[in-house]
Amino acid sequence: MSRTGDLAIVTRLRRCPALGSWALLLLVPAMAVRAADPPSVPEADRVRVIVFGAHPDDAEYKAGGVAALWARAGHAVKLVSVTNGDIGHWDMAGGPLARRRTAESAAVARTLGVTSEVLDIHDGELEPTLENRRTITRLIRAWGADVVICHRPWDYHPDHRAVGVLVQDAAFMVTVPFFCPDVPALAKNPVFLYASDRFQKPYPFEADIVVAVDEVFELKVDALLALESQTFEGGALGSAETTAAAPPASDPVARRQWLRDRWDRRQADEARQYREGLVKWYGAERAAGVRYAEAFEVCEFGRQPTDAEIRRLFPFLPQP
Repeated sequence: MSRTGDLAIVTRLRRCPALGSWALLLLVPAMAVRAADPPSVPEADRVRVIVFGAHPDDAEYKAGGVAALWARAGHAVKLVSVTNGDIGHWDMAGGPLARRRTAESAAVARTLGVTSEVLDIHDGELEPTLENRRTITRLIRAWGADVVICHRPWDYHPDHRAVGVLVQDAAFMVTVPFFCPDVPALAKNPVFLYASDRFQKPYPFEADIVVAVDEVFELKVDALLALESQTFEGGALGSAETTAAAPPASDPVARRQWLRDRWDRRQADEARQYREGLVKWYGAERAAGVRYAEAFEVCEFGRQPTDAEIRRLFPFLPQP
């Protein structure tokens, strides 16, 4: 398999306890959507990034800004949802929802200029099994990743925690030649990063890398408009009332402003909370003017980068 190839995932029948039979309705095949070719960057200089989220919105929410910055600079980014999101709505589920959320994720990827993939694993049922560890390992290898981003393995959602464990477990295996030998092992271990969260136990998130995303903030908002099932309809915890409270699709200007207001608060909070990290990477004067940020923690598994290597992997960070 080539370094840039996408891994094909085979759709299979599964037993549905509620129906007492085998059903294809609850499945959606893994889909890979490739964005338009980025600006030309020599392969030796191209940074290859893969972001794992548990559901078809997590990677987009947590790393959509840096994904856009990498893509804009000609680097290769892939957003992977490890489940198909088929119970992530208050009014629909199963195959129709999985297909809808896969299409939403693909639309976000097109706007950001990156690649997306949604795996054939039921929402709410992800476990850190050997089979899934192999899947994650193959995906990282097939993408030829230099940087891997995921949830921390302590989180409110069991699927998020499972993604963190699976990626941690893959952090060593991606370089072991005889583990999943059908996809060549990586010669160099990637840098593994956690996306930010607010959970305090066993220890709070540590912002090792903080990136200003002001220049792509509006693009991120434009991209997230596609996640209608989650943004405007509230996802699994929504209701008819919360959906009705959002501006209707017939008023796209109000709809965008409504979503922008929410992301203005969210990304501005991240910049305020991790201002010290912005000062480290941008200097005090420039950091003071940053309004929006995304932050990441270096996992102690995988390659431990120097500050100079972080600046190479995040080429939009200023040089000292």
